[in-house]
Amino acid sequence: MALRDRVRAVVEARRFNQFIITVILVNAAVLGMETSPWLTSRYGETMLLIDHTAVAVFTVELLARLYVYRTGFFRSAWNWFDLIVVSVALVPTTTSFSVLRVLRGLRLISAVPAIRRIVSALFSAVPGLLSVLSLLLLVLYISAVISVHLFGDIAPELFGHLGIALFSLFKVLTTENWPDIADTVMVDQPMAWIFFVCYIVSTTFVVLNLLIAVLVSAVEMQLSAARWAEDQSLEAVQHAAVMAELRALRGELATLRASTGPGTAAGTSAPAQGAPDGEPPPAPPAPRRPEGDGTRADEPGGPGQPVP
Repeated sequence: MALRDRVRAVVEARRFNQFIITVILVNAAVLGMETSPWLTSRYGETMLLIDHTAVAVFTVELLARLYVYRTGFFRSAWNWFDLIVVSVALVPTTTSFSVLRVLRGLRLISAVPAIRRIVSALFSAVPGLLSVLSLLLLVLYISAVISVHLFGDIAPELFGHLGIALFSLFKVLTTENWPDIADTVMVDQPMAWIFFVCYIVSTTFVVLNLLIAVLVSAVEMQLSAARWAEDQSLEAVQHAAVMAELRALRGELATLRASTGPGTAAGTSAPAQGAPDGEPPPAPPAPRRPEGDGTRADEPGGPGQPVP
């Protein structure tokens, strides 16, 4: 086996992936512990050693994958993601970019297949999400313009102009303290509840649910694609196993035919039983005349008379 094949077997092994996940989790825990001055003062050197070891492991892993896949390494977006995260980790800690070291924990996204599928589904749902967000912004903008005309004079601190009206309606959209905003307006306009109810129903209950529906649909499509790929790979393995079994059976059949020789070929007959090799088989016995066929005893061929 070539060296590249051996490295590929190690890189693609499940235990190696589990080892990388463990290193990511340990490194993320150490980066969190560095925020504690007490832990840093007592175990600073140990945490620094663990941090450098994790960076070395990540670097060796990327170099091994580059060696195995060569230019194919750059065809995967996840490989680019890992390369950027590890490159940021190599930035010296004395610079102002040292805080970006915490991004190493994001490598868990590319290391765990389940998380990777979810993130891939989110990216595949971007077109649908943009459409729903555009609809939400349109509803928010129209509602803000209406609220300025209806409530601008009543509550100028909430709806005095378009900018503050957009912010107020965004707070209503989150359903956080929206009754306080509505009560402020309803003091002078008791029927203002109709506007707020219609706005909340059209945004929170309809548009946001559309966002959730788009995300769920994208995740289901991603999972279906993953299951289909697994089924195809399983069918390919089963097909290869069946074909190998058929080839083995054909080989055994050919060996069996060769071992039996030409004596059992079609159109040949086996020698008769009881006859020595090289001698003709014995003649069959002469047929007997049935009794009571109408001949007399004194006639030739009759009972007791010789047959001429």
